[in-house]
Amino acid sequence: MIILDNTIISDDIRDTRFCCDLEECKGACCVEGDAGAPLEEEEISLLEDYLEYIFPFMLPEAMLVVKSSGVFDYDAEGNFVTPLLNDKECVFVYNENGIARCAVEKAFLEKAIPFPKPISCHLYPIRIKKLASGNEALNYHKWPICRKALEKGYTEKISLYRFLDQALIRKYGRTWYNRLGRLIESDI
Repeated sequence: MIILDNTIISDDIRDTRFCCDLEECKGACCVEGDAGAPLEEEEISLLEDYLEYIFPFMLPEAMLVVKSSGVFDYDAEGNFVTPLLNDKECVFVYNENGIARCAVEKAFLEKAIPFPKPISCHLYPIRIKKLASGNEALNYHKWPICRKALEKGYTEKISLYRFLDQALIRKYGRTWYNRLGRLIESDI
């Protein structure tokens, strides 16, 4: 494990090769599972504030869910998550050429909103667990639907932490990320 400031980073994040392959998985991480994507409390306000700019990219039935229930729900542990459509896919999913894509990210790419998507989605397959000590544990979430991403990462020699550089920088800052890189490279 790597300890950096208030983060405890699993060795899997150092050792795993990973590169999303949407053509293979079809965005299954946005559709599969038993709960929506984890949300930080401040992201709820952001989603509410920019909802009118996200709506044009959402499915009509998903818009109805958000209009009636709001932009967040709770998982089995009482944590904030995105709502699901029909107890399956995230309400912010839309389909493009058979691939599940994110309406929040689409609004960002169209320059309609100032954030790319919830940080948990941006960081996936890294999951953050807040510890009682105030630290955060960063772990690699192993899921069979990402098998092709592991193969592609291995073939292209891309480390998980390098693949997620922009998300990690967004969450913890460039200085933290550069220090993580130095720690990982000195440990190899």
